[in-house]
Amino acid sequence: MTARLDTPRLDPARPAEVAERWLADFADALRSGGTGDYPDALATDAWWRDLLAFTGDLRSLHGESAIRPLLTGAADLEVRDEALDSAAPPVLLPTGDGPPVIQLLLRLTVRFGQVRGVARLTPDETDRWRAIAVLTALDSLAGAEPAVGERRPIGAPEPEERVTAHRGDRRRLANECADRDPDVLVIGAGHSGLGLAAYLGAMNVHTLVVERNERVGDNWRNRYDSLVLHDPVWSNHLPMMPFPPTWPVFTPKDKMGDWLDIYARALELNVWTRTELVSASYDPATRRWEVLLDRGGERRVLHPQHVVLATGLSGTEPLVPDIPGTGEFAGELLHSGRYATDPRRSGRNVVVIGTGNSGHDIAQDLYNTGANVTLVQRGPTYVVGGTTVVDVMLKPAYGEDTAPTEIADLVGASFARRDEGFVDGLRTAVAAMADIDRDLLDALSARGFRHHLGDGGTGAMNLFLTRNGGYYIDVGASRLVADGSIGLVAGKTVERFVPEGVMMSDGTVLPADTVVFATGFRGILDTARRVLGDAVADRCGPVWGLDDEGEIRSVWRRSGHDRFWFSGGNLTFARIYNKYLALQIRADLDGIDLPSVP
Repeated sequence: MTARLDTPRLDPARPAEVAERWLADFADALRSGGTGDYPDALATDAWWRDLLAFTGDLRSLHGESAIRPLLTGAADLEVRDEALDSAAPPVLLPTGDGPPVIQLLLRLTVRFGQVRGVARLTPDETDRWRAIAVLTALDSLAGAEPAVGERRPIGAPEPEERVTAHRGDRRRLANECADRDPDVLVIGAGHSGLGLAAYLGAMNVHTLVVERNERVGDNWRNRYDSLVLHDPVWSNHLPMMPFPPTWPVFTPKDKMGDWLDIYARALELNVWTRTELVSASYDPATRRWEVLLDRGGERRVLHPQHVVLATGLSGTEPLVPDIPGTGEFAGELLHSGRYATDPRRSGRNVVVIGTGNSGHDIAQDLYNTGANVTLVQRGPTYVVGGTTVVDVMLKPAYGEDTAPTEIADLVGASFARRDEGFVDGLRTAVAAMADIDRDLLDALSARGFRHHLGDGGTGAMNLFLTRNGGYYIDVGASRLVADGSIGLVAGKTVERFVPEGVMMSDGTVLPADTVVFATGFRGILDTARRVLGDAVADRCGPVWGLDDEGEIRSVWRRSGHDRFWFSGGNLTFARIYNKYLALQIRADLDGIDLPSVP
């Protein structure tokens, strides 16, 4: 596509004018399939992140050679109705001494649904505005738009309608799967499983969530007393039902458990508690599962079309290092997954092995109950203050006076994780947070605590995306370590257990009545193997971590096994990406072939 000869050099002080003209060129490029010269709308080294709309997957494409196949396929998708998104006008972003950047939000329609997007434009050497970053994200499927807002249910009978089954009867039938199998079975009623069920329910997909605990929310209630969420309320809203404005910034664990229960009931999600999956098999001919469930001693066979494992990406299988002498140890030995607050540990010696979020949290809980607690640090840990990360990283996007959550989610998703500009910005923010936390970090160093700035100076984000651990967002424990209230042993390895405690590599013995392994879990793929068997797990690729494009592997996207999916992540990630998992499931149920790009 050649440049428009009548295109004037546009003033960045008028971002809407720049955005309108760019969007027209961009839509033309989509309709033409980018035939001929590379489109003027795109920089040759642009990043294009697509969530289902043009690739049918979660993809991040960089540069002309990667983007051209997407453009070629777009020609067959009947792109139309392009417009700037009225929810957020184009804006000139602050870039300091750098070139000007205009950010715009867009909407358009393709053959199978509606698309929302984001673009960031900057002028080239000829002052022509080109996109250096694009996001296109499928927002809804044609004919299956979510029943929210103006499409919400009426609730009252239609005129002349004779009601034979009232709401209570309908809810009972749906929840009990009394007259049909569910379309989707979700294993796990945590925030991810419930949020996915909410998205699917809004798309009229009959979904059943099963949970082994007594009540929805017990996965939070049953944990140690001092636990609070490490992310702030503004970034943690669940789909379609935000927290009340009175909610605390960092949510206590019992409050979170209660909210999940309220959420499930308010959104009329179908949930069976006290239920475990006994066995499962998949028939590729019918593309249906046969699952045997045990519901409080009563067994039931169901035949859902899709199964989603949402039991937490860390998994449920404890990762415990093999340390000699465990049989000799005379005290209590447990993994963090089994740890609960116990006032009987007051005055006793407790050793916690591991200095990630769980290790710090448990050490703080033990200190609060009066135990003499020592943390054993096995490797460097990234530490950042909880209020620091809120002020620097989150409040600009998720705060009291920022854009609505759905806009913040869309803009946040528009940054490709391997874009050097994004990575450099992350490094700058991490360095700034370290400066804010300097007094605390220096005090930790003085005690011998080993901290760093994360992989390549990128802080907690890449540690979360690649290791799902290795960091601590401080909600109080770091100060206790720094002032000696919580003991610390660093720079040594655990050699073996002895009857009275833990022997370190230098021969010293840490006396212990209790030892807690805060050493993580084996990952959700191991949970899939235990729950669904080798036939399913062996078909699935690596789960979590980043692929070559910077996209998370096998989560919220095809797992490798037909009609089996993984869902998880923190509340922010689950809220953003479960939407695209729900769209993929609904498209499959409707026989809609989403596009594919090599």
